[in-house]
Formats: sequence, C-alpha cells, structure tokens
Amino acid sequence: MSSEDAQWRSLRTTAWGDTEDPTGAADHEGMNKWAELVARNPDHSRWYIERFRTMAREGVDLSGEARLIDAMLPRGSRVLDAGCGPGRVGGYLHRAGHQVVGVDIDPVLIQAAEEDHPGPRWLVGDLVELDLPAQGITDGFDAIVCAGNVMTFLAPNTHRRVLERMRAHLRDGGRIVIGFGAGRGYTFQEFLADVEAAGLVPDVLLSTWDLRPFKEDSDFLVAILSPAT
Repeated sequence: MSSEDAQWRSLRTTAWGDTEDPTGAADHEGMNKWAELVARNPDHSRWYIERFRTMAREGVDLSGEARLIDAMLPRGSRVLDAGCGPGRVGGYLHRAGHQVVGVDIDPVLIQAAEEDHPGPRWLVGDLVELDLPAQGITDGFDAIVCAGNVMTFLAPNTHRRVLERMRAHLRDGGRIVIGFGAGRGYTFQEFLADVEAAGLVPDVLLSTWDLRPFKEDSDFLVAILSPAT
C-alpha cells in the first residue's frame, strides 16, 4: 500500500467513524444516519468540524477528492458538492476557479463551510429532496461530487432517489463522481444496481481517489458516472 493510499484510508476512518459504527446508528431505519448520529450526540458535528480543522493545521492532505474533480473539468465549470459537510472539497474547487454550490443536511456543517470556505453558495438540504431550481439555481452542473461516505449515511431505500435527483441536476455532458467504503450497510453491488435503475452508467470504477483500479477485493469505490444514452 502506498503512503498516499494509507493516508486516505486513515482519513476516511477519521471522517466517518469506525466501519463497525459503534453508535449503532446503522440499525435504525427510515432516518438519515448522519441525522441519527447528531440526534444521539449533539456535539458530533462540532467534533467533526474541529477534527478537520486540526488536520488542516497539521498539514494533512485533505484535497485528494477535489484534485480529481478539478482534473476532469475546464476552469470555470459548475460543480455541485453533494453532502458537502464543512466544505473542504467545494472550497478547494472554488479556489481553483470553479463555480460551486454545496448542499448538506446538517446546518452546523454548513455554517462551518461558510466560515472556513467563503465564496461558494452553501445550502442546508436533504439530497433525497434535492431541487435547486426551486431555490433559484436553474443552471445545471458539469460535475457533481459526493465524497467521503455520504451515500452510506442516506436513509435506507433512498439511494436510488438521490442518484435520480443528482442526474436531474446535470448539464449535458455532466458527470457524477461518488466515493464510499465497503462494510457500511450499502454494498457496491447494490450501488451499481441503483446506478443502472437511476438511468446512469459507470464510465470508470476506481478504488481510490488517486486513480488506482477497482478490483473484486477493493474496500473502497470511486465511481465516475454519466447519464445513460
């Protein structure tokens, strides 16, 4: 394993907790699992924010996902950061010269994004109900990035709906990039079935954000998706 790959494994664990989910939030049905974590521990969002601020001060590379998205796009592209958290991915892409909108279900994380990464438009919202034209954002996106393990924190049986809503927000030629880990209650096979049902096709499947190929035993998936023709 390369040092960069090891660093990203560590970052994924730090960001979203142990794979086994010691809170037991994954056992609850019908509720967004991040919202369930916050309901159980109101300080969780603040802890999450401060943890990433500390890593940034320590010089940890937090921009691997954003560099991949940036490499896919011409300067000045429109990017939706879906499940943006405190804004590290969208903030980087804004500084790189892109037009960024970020959406997250947690208002505390959105406030941190506004404080730490001014410039993009940060919005509180549930990806299941994503409807940016209703909020005056009528132009579509060249890329939608859903980093970390956001897909595994969605409420049960809403994954396909979220993929459909993302697809509806793409410009012609736009692509969706989603990354999440194994062992979190949503298998890669289930995801790929939902991708097909949502009218999307995988262009590329990777096992890391630094372009390592996806294999049968990979424990992380980065999927670059386009609308089916």
